[in-house]
Amino acid sequence: MDKLVIHGQQPLQGTLPVSGSKNTALPLMAATLLAKGTTTIENVPSLRDVHTFSNVLRISGADVQFDADTNRLQVDASRINYPEAPYELVKKMRASFYMLGALVGRCGRARVSMPGGCAWGPRPVDLHIQGMKAFGANIELDEGYVVATTPSGRLEGGSFRLEPSSVGATINLLLGAVTARGGSRIENAAMEPDVVAFGEALKTMGAQIDGLGTRTIEIQGVDALDAISFRNTPDRIELGTFMIAAAIAGKPGDPIRITEGDHEHLGHAFKEAFAETGAHVEYEPDVVTVAAPDTLNPVSITTGVYPGFPTDLQAQWTVLLACADGTATVTDTIYDDRFKHIPELQRLGVEVSVKGNTATVHGGGPIKGAKVMSTDLRASVSLVLAGMIAEGDTHVLRIYHLDRGYEDLQQKLSEAGVAIRREEYDEFAEPEPQQTVGAE
Repeated sequence: MDKLVIHGQQPLQGTLPVSGSKNTALPLMAATLLAKGTTTIENVPSLRDVHTFSNVLRISGADVQFDADTNRLQVDASRINYPEAPYELVKKMRASFYMLGALVGRCGRARVSMPGGCAWGPRPVDLHIQGMKAFGANIELDEGYVVATTPSGRLEGGSFRLEPSSVGATINLLLGAVTARGGSRIENAAMEPDVVAFGEALKTMGAQIDGLGTRTIEIQGVDALDAISFRNTPDRIELGTFMIAAAIAGKPGDPIRITEGDHEHLGHAFKEAFAETGAHVEYEPDVVTVAAPDTLNPVSITTGVYPGFPTDLQAQWTVLLACADGTATVTDTIYDDRFKHIPELQRLGVEVSVKGNTATVHGGGPIKGAKVMSTDLRASVSLVLAGMIAEGDTHVLRIYHLDRGYEDLQQKLSEAGVAIRREEYDEFAEPEPQQTVGAE
């Protein structure tokens, strides 16, 4: 198994490029199944999740070619003859559940394993299932699989309200509804840029969709979609992560350029909170420049649905607060069990406590390197950020979580001045007994 070893307190400098969005790439990959022919997606990050989902598509009958050097992915979905997504692959990532909507939309039936993914919190798929039922699917559960059928080979269409709003359910319902026989309505739909970009790609393929970026999406089903070429959006969570990294690990007053991102996708809540920290930030169309302040201000945040503060940036914000002069809180209203990184940060000396869905951070104390363990994707990158500012060496174990969502992170940070390397280690190795000097 691999780990990252970070020698801390080396100032971040220069440029950090942002990769394509994982959270948009995966639903775009699912959408390729809706069109007979070859669809090309540019700016697809080379990530563990992308490679896993490519194999999920191949199981269904698609021919998938991915060039990691050019970040180009091509899917020939001319023949989809096995509408199933098996447990062995779906257990590795929750986004594989998008196959439910994609296969129902293409084949009128699907057999998809219940999902797996990060080891935190309940993220039920009930909304996906109930929405499919509302649109005309018959759903049965069979030994851990969701089995969906449609009486006429296509969904009929219908109306469904998401409570709460859900990115995944919005995407799944769009995948199924765009080829339904009639019209469909998704109420309280997700408005995240990932959903909007995905929906715009569907429209380019020939789907009839109104209301993207609002709480109500209207879909009129069409007989078939066309294979096309389109470009994936930049990863807004990586952009936000790099902005936090620059604020805590950059040399005060020395600007760091973050390129190839789209700051408009961050949402106003993150940008407003970031400005309040005292970090100097300048926004250009595809470049964000951040200079660390002499002293970071503690800024409390509460996560919310877009355009609120992203839950995928709260773990990184906790590390920023550890560097701030004072006390502030992080409250997550999206998921109530997303603080598994807190005990690991405490191992590094961060003074932080959790009560309910709120973490209270007392910043400004010493942070010292130690061995810490990743538990999920965003927790793992927060530990890397903490290692960058810690005294001595920090060993971040189980970085397969990190490989799911950050492309070439080690290389990007290394080229920006961070002393970071990847090493293999034995997860189950026991420490050797130490010989005491002078013992007989």
